[in-house]
Amino acid sequence: MEPFLVKDCMLLIRMSGLSPAFNLRELRDRIAGCSPDVIYHHFCETLLAPTFDYPDFRNDFAVWVKRQLEENVLAERLGVIDPYGYPSMEKLRTDVLDILDERINEMTYLPSVSPGHEFHFREAVTVVFETGARILYPEDMPGAIEKMTKGSIYFHFLEARRRTLGRVDDFSLWLEEFGEPWVPVIMEIRSFDFLFQSLNELKNDLIRVMKPFCMEKCR
Repeated sequence: MEPFLVKDCMLLIRMSGLSPAFNLRELRDRIAGCSPDVIYHHFCETLLAPTFDYPDFRNDFAVWVKRQLEENVLAERLGVIDPYGYPSMEKLRTDVLDILDERINEMTYLPSVSPGHEFHFREAVTVVFETGARILYPEDMPGAIEKMTKGSIYFHFLEARRRTLGRVDDFSLWLEEFGEPWVPVIMEIRSFDFLFQSLNELKNDLIRVMKPFCMEKCR
């Protein structure tokens, strides 16, 4: 079997070139015309952003709507979106615009923010690099995961959903190569409700699921 090559990643964040949004109408119009990379960054890369502080909502749009506009209804609607459940960023964009349009039509006035509290649209380049670490056997994976950085967990568990054929994580995909005995672990990993988990919580859950099974296999 091919070894599991542990990789790490970091974000190079830059401004998108779009004007900032001061109210919901401007937010809606900027999202309608922005690059898919902007949508991906604000929905999926928040866990790696240096300012991320584990708020109630995991995408930047919902966080800004709640904290700056104090629009709890819309924040809830945006906050439950699972970006990994969409086949493309364009489909995600369509649903986000529908949610914004619906809420704007419900409101008698649009809340706005003063300068300094506006929404800035960003995008990022993900820099991926080899760590030199390799996992040869499934039984070695819990110990290897314990040593992984947040960047490695993000790359192999979340970013993997953007590039793997089945839109699954790298860990369970690699375990498939070892056949039927590992199916229970694979199924449990793929059942994680990861949308509201931090990277540390994901890391701990991976170890929690794999460690007892691996210890049993090593007996």
